[in-house]
Amino acid sequence: MLTFANPVLAGNHPDPSICRVGEDFYLVTSSFAYYPGIPVFHSRDLVRWRPLGHVVHRSAQVSLTGLDVSDGIWAPTIRYHEGTFYVVSTVAKHRRGSVTFLSTASDPAGPWSDPIVLEAEGIDPSLFFDDDGRCWFTACRDAVQPDAGGPGELWMRELDLETLALTGPTHVLWHGAMRGAWVEAPHLYKREGVYYLVAAEGGTERHHAVTAARSDAVTGPYSTDPRSPLLTHRHRGAAEPIHNVGHVDLVDTPAGETWAVALGVQSIGGTHTLGREVFLVPVEWTPRGPVFAPDTGRVRLAERLPAGTTATAAGPHQDSRVRDNFNGTALGLEWNSLRGPVDDLISPRPGGGLTIRLSPEPLTSTGTPAFIARRQQHLRVRVSTRIRFTADTPAQEAGLTVFQNHNHHATLALTVDATGTPHVVLTTREAGAETRLAAVAMTDSEVILAVDSDESGYTFHAKDSTWTTLGSIDRPFFSTERAGGFVGVYIGLYGTGHAEAGEGEAHIHWFDYEPAPASPDRAGRTARAGSYS
Repeated sequence: MLTFANPVLAGNHPDPSICRVGEDFYLVTSSFAYYPGIPVFHSRDLVRWRPLGHVVHRSAQVSLTGLDVSDGIWAPTIRYHEGTFYVVSTVAKHRRGSVTFLSTASDPAGPWSDPIVLEAEGIDPSLFFDDDGRCWFTACRDAVQPDAGGPGELWMRELDLETLALTGPTHVLWHGAMRGAWVEAPHLYKREGVYYLVAAEGGTERHHAVTAARSDAVTGPYSTDPRSPLLTHRHRGAAEPIHNVGHVDLVDTPAGETWAVALGVQSIGGTHTLGREVFLVPVEWTPRGPVFAPDTGRVRLAERLPAGTTATAAGPHQDSRVRDNFNGTALGLEWNSLRGPVDDLISPRPGGGLTIRLSPEPLTSTGTPAFIARRQQHLRVRVSTRIRFTADTPAQEAGLTVFQNHNHHATLALTVDATGTPHVVLTTREAGAETRLAAVAMTDSEVILAVDSDESGYTFHAKDSTWTTLGSIDRPFFSTERAGGFVGVYIGLYGTGHAEAGEGEAHIHWFDYEPAPASPDRAGRTARAGSYS
């Protein structure tokens, strides 16, 4: 039996939503305070995904300035109806829904429309197109009645497809299956005349779970599926490689199968650094409703291929070194900045390479620093860059960062000391405290900076004429469990003058991302995302 390796989208890709148009599948995920926002992916086989673009790709569309990294754009849903793609999502502030918006496009690669603000409270919006052509908007919010059975509730209004505004009465649908647990991530499906409301409960950490309810009418009342939770790893032990499973969306394939995309994390010793990733799970429909992972009842690292998919359909996935020479006129889709575009700060150089203009915004700010990064998608990886930079003062620095959030990260920076001698400095930032771990003098203002990641931690190196190891940081330092929030590690480039007046530029020759082979005891856990075996 041919299998593929979960996750199918590795690294920080939380809250997946999926739709199908003919033989094509489209998927979106949360992006939080990273920009561009709401990445869009395409697949023909559910296993191999390629990036198409982003829903939020113009700074005027959504303002993220001032937001914590784990606020921003939460839990989008993508749907297709009569030639138009629809995405609904929420901008969160202080961990609560602030603005719910709708964007449309005729091509999922974009351009996407300016967002239309909807009269909706809460988070995790979704759309359901019924057989009669009517469209229903669902979301979750705090329960209106404190004794309703749960702290949250799922609610519904109709979306007028002509005006793209919510209309008609509000219908409270369901308060969840588990008393005392917040219910979220509602998606509606219709099967043989029955409406199934699939949701998530228990928070997005270890107690995360998929629950469901059903009704004969789209507006309810909905009765709890007594089998809930239908999918969870909350009962699995510490040896389980996948945890926090939930937040699913279902899609039917041309071959007549149903599959779910779900978020999960790959945990080591109770902590994870790659973030919430996208896992693919088979689903069967029964008279009682959906059955997730019918053969095992759990999400697996190796799963059978969807029917109709062959190993040659997309070719093998390559986990080889990727060198970005920045030869194009724009950055690749894998690169993100924080809270807005950085075209005025970071730009490709004629003939290749990248210029980073120092910004007064440090990485600790909630503005838009001179920073670009890509998701860490492999536990074992070496990231390196060749950088030329001459600082005017010790306050100016440029280099690599292993970034969890604006208050929790490490930097490996080229700067100068008080005498003007080039130095590479390794620094950590946690909860407002900055710690210099090591500083090494360099013989030149052009060096190679590198970081190696594995199961134990992150080790930082610099090279002028010879390699020097500056130190290591234990892997749990960068984990979500320690840093808080909802995101995984990004690794990238930055430059700052720390609010000092004056100008400076760093020149990046190239940036390498090179996955390393998995260790023998982790061979399954670091399997190639979306690969066949």
